[in-house]
This record gives sequence, C-alpha cells and structure tokens, in this order.
Amino acid sequence: MKATELLKKQHDEVKVIFSQLEKGNGRSTALCEKLADNLVAHMVIEQELFYPSILKVKPDLVLEGYEEHAVARFALKRLINTDPADQTFKAKVTTLKEIIEHHIEEEEDDMFPKAEKALASGSEELCAEMKVLFEKTKRSGYARMVGRGGSAVTSANAPELDSAAT
Repeated sequence: MKATELLKKQHDEVKVIFSQLEKGNGRSTALCEKLADNLVAHMVIEQELFYPSILKVKPDLVLEGYEEHAVARFALKRLINTDPADQTFKAKVTTLKEIIEHHIEEEEDDMFPKAEKALASGSEELCAEMKVLFEKTKRSGYARMVGRGGSAVTSANAPELDSAAT
C-alpha cells in the first residue's frame, strides 16, 4: 500500500466517525474518544513521517498542514472537554468537521498526487513505518497531543526546508 492510500483510508474512517457523531445516538462520549484517538494518531504520522518526507515537494501545503493540525488540536481539545449534553457540543463537532474536511480536500487534491510522484517506490516503505507509528500512537491515546502535558510537532519545529532546493 502507498503512503497516500493509507492516509486516504484514515480520512474516510474519520468521516464515518463524524457522521456517527452528528447523528447523536447517545454514544457521543465514546465516539469523541474514538475520533480523538484516530485524528491524533493520523496527525502524528503525517507530522513525524509523511510531511518531512515531502516538504520539498509541496512546502507551502506542508507548512499549512502543520498549522491546520494546530487548529484542529485546539478544536478537538475543546470538543473532548465538552459534555455531549452541552448546547455547544454539536457546534463544536461541526466546526472540527469543517476544519478536517478542508484539510482533507487540500491534501487529497493538491498534495497527494505530487507526493506520490516524488516518493515513487519509497512510498510503500514509508507506509509501513506510518502504520506502525499510527498503531503505537493510537494505543497510547489522544492525550499525546491534546491531553495535559501532551506534546506535538508544530510548524515552529517542522524540518527546515533547504533554501537551495527551492
């Protein structure tokens, strides 16, 4: 499997969770935790493995991706700290969903085609690394990025783009 195929699959899984959350079938707390675990693990593999490997291919979109992740972490933290009975819960779900949908659209339409071309045969090896890190991060839970004391990669500490390469 190619790296971008894995990311697209994860995008689809998150969309399903959002749909379930919007239905509000009484499992909102469990679904929020499932969403948080999946989003956080996905962001970690993008930030720590995928983005650094394609930074020179689409620098503007990669750096924007880091920033969108920061905004998504903020919105996710607000959502998971909100009781599903709170009147703002649905609005927070919708806001996070819109942030994520925009991010997905840019990645899949603009970033992924060029990334796959640049990664070439290395895409499958990168995908294998991403799968391992995703599962490890998912097992440790969303607190890694949004919980108390959690750390995260941000654009401020993104790999430097070699100015000679641009």
